[in-house]
Amino acid sequence: MIPPVPVPDATAQAHSERLLELIRSQIRAHGGVIPFSRYMELALYAPGLGYYSAGARKFGADGDFVTSPELGPTFAECIAMFSQQVLLQLGGEADFFEIGGGSGAFAEAALRHFDAIGTVPARYLILEPSADLRQRQQQRLQQALAPALFERVRWLDGPPEARWRGVLFANEVLDALPTPRFLVQGGEVYEQHVALSPEGGLISVDQPADALLRAAVRHIERDIGTPFADGYRSEVLPQLPYWIQAVGGLLHDGAMLFVDYGYPRSEYYLPERDDGTLVCHHRHRAHGDAFHWPGLQDITAFVDFTALAEAGVNAGFDLAGYCAQASFLLNNGLPERLAAIGQGQDPVEQHRRHNEVKRLTLPGEMGERFQVMGFQRGVETRPAFARGDLTRRL
Repeated sequence: MIPPVPVPDATAQAHSERLLELIRSQIRAHGGVIPFSRYMELALYAPGLGYYSAGARKFGADGDFVTSPELGPTFAECIAMFSQQVLLQLGGEADFFEIGGGSGAFAEAALRHFDAIGTVPARYLILEPSADLRQRQQQRLQQALAPALFERVRWLDGPPEARWRGVLFANEVLDALPTPRFLVQGGEVYEQHVALSPEGGLISVDQPADALLRAAVRHIERDIGTPFADGYRSEVLPQLPYWIQAVGGLLHDGAMLFVDYGYPRSEYYLPERDDGTLVCHHRHRAHGDAFHWPGLQDITAFVDFTALAEAGVNAGFDLAGYCAQASFLLNNGLPERLAAIGQGQDPVEQHRRHNEVKRLTLPGEMGERFQVMGFQRGVETRPAFARGDLTRRL
């Protein structure tokens, strides 16, 4: 059920209808159905029309949701403190590679803190598939940063194409990867598809799963030690190992760090979670209707962190650690950031910054809902996860 949300204005509705017509044409061109993952890809990333490709404001109080970097600089400063340890171990030419730059708030705060602690990466790389967001990031960083810092920023159209060294960082990226949805019925695996109703609306239909999806579901069943009950529906990313290899395979020495909401596999596929984890965001309202105003809402699914651990290790990395966001921040400079907040700032700013830290760390806010997983190759980063390590739950 959709909670009450503001009705989009006429321009936004027309935009959604243009995307809907593109989706209809794709469905007709593919025999009347497309996989849900393809629908999600179009809804989020269709050039000029998808949610992340068009110009509407996504992040912050005026958008659809708030990410950690939008609250203030503390999150980015702690990530910079973690990254400093990696960059110092590598020495010389080492890069920082951010996937999905959002509004540019993270890059701005991180680069300023890298500069303040005297460990600026050789290059700050941003992979941003949205032309609109890339332009906004460029404008923001050019205005906010000293020229010498801004000159280190490079925007990429794809992952680095040559071997590199440094830190790969992705905050709330994995949850937006287009995901297949599966259904188990009569002991068989089906994949959710999208078709058209007689009136031209979008409806869900299930078709037999292909070999890749079927194998992924059977792997989960073996790992959790029980078959899924009839009617169980959820998400799985069989393409995750290929994605990790694509974005991090050429990282010769360094660390990969992923922050997202999710669960270890045993909790992700609990019997009671029998309709999956799919969630949509529109004007700070969360709901489960992925067909509601395509192009005007975010569509995400929680992350199976056990699958992420498997993918990273299979790509040739060591698992460095896994913990809640609050634990990670406390391990990586948050106490020092709190001390700095209390020095030389007016009471109003101190209050705002303390509220920022509360939202980042409290269990009822982002502190436990968001998880952090790190991988390493040729460096040592396990101390960054020492407090509150949860790898035993994977």
